[in-house]
Amino acid sequence: MNSTPTNLIDFLVNQANGVKGLADLNLPSVPPQYTQPLQARLDPTKIVPQESIPIIDFSNWDDPDVQDSIFDAATKWGFFQVVNHEIPFKVVDDLKAAVHSFFELPAEEKKCLKENSPPEVVRLATSFSPHAESVLEWKDYLQLVYASEEKIRAYWPAICRDQALEYMKHAEALIRKLLKVLLKKLNVKELDKEREQTLMGAMILAFNYYPACPDPEVVAGVGPHSDISSITVLLQDDIGGLYVRGSDGDSWIYVPPVEGALVINIGDVLQIMSNGRYKSIEHRVVANRSKTRISLPIFVNPPPDTVIGPLSEVLENGDEPKYKQVLYSDYFKYFFSKPHDGKKTIEFAMI
Repeated sequence: MNSTPTNLIDFLVNQANGVKGLADLNLPSVPPQYTQPLQARLDPTKIVPQESIPIIDFSNWDDPDVQDSIFDAATKWGFFQVVNHEIPFKVVDDLKAAVHSFFELPAEEKKCLKENSPPEVVRLATSFSPHAESVLEWKDYLQLVYASEEKIRAYWPAICRDQALEYMKHAEALIRKLLKVLLKKLNVKELDKEREQTLMGAMILAFNYYPACPDPEVVAGVGPHSDISSITVLLQDDIGGLYVRGSDGDSWIYVPPVEGALVINIGDVLQIMSNGRYKSIEHRVVANRSKTRISLPIFVNPPPDTVIGPLSEVLENGDEPKYKQVLYSDYFKYFFSKPHDGKKTIEFAMI
């Protein structure tokens, strides 16, 4: 039986072993750096049984009834699943296989990628923000910024590049449709090129990798947080582990994997731009004792130099703005400067 490395951060981060390398040591229990305090763990008594987020058939996305369903889900839940979204099953399956292949690469290859990739295009990391956290999260991740094809060809890892690019090309059409519906319900007549750039000008595809864990009850796969995106489009595998905050602010609701579905959630950017009409909801991920889980979010973000605030169309009826105008790069840096802490990031933008 192997023991925990003496310098854990060096092992995880500098040597690019990540949690995958730790799990491969077959430790009988997690290192203390991963043990969440009792009050931070998911309390099974707070999970609401037989309740889940809406599932919406997206095949007739321009049907007013379908658009109303999306609007209702975005305002009441902040989360919903879409089926019949036109991303082919083969594209999805090929991407999932490529994600497993990437994380199963030797640590030396991942270290080489980490050291030779510009962070504005490719970023390999573990936990969330390991130098800012007192307790680490049981997760490794690779972020691929949807940049120019030239940069993608130069820097995205060859083992998953073609599959990731194919998936993003299909997902882009879905994202555009979703944003068109969400903005229409905010009295924005048209998703023109300028608005489109504001909402989805800096998209990131992330590969989240949660190895099987000897003590899943005491760790966080991902701690409670809301996303700082416009929207997030999440592809789950069939293992499950995602929970979203219930409307009472205290309970948690399980989001089951649904075959062929994508999970959509509202991010802080759209909560701010809608002046609070759309809800960016806390969510968290738990680890699994016997199986490795992957999840693949696309974070649909504004470009860093974008100023975000309530839309003029939302305020035209005389509503008072709840949020100030904020430079997105400042909001982004603030989010990553601290551990996951629920909904506290949005206070940065509140008036």
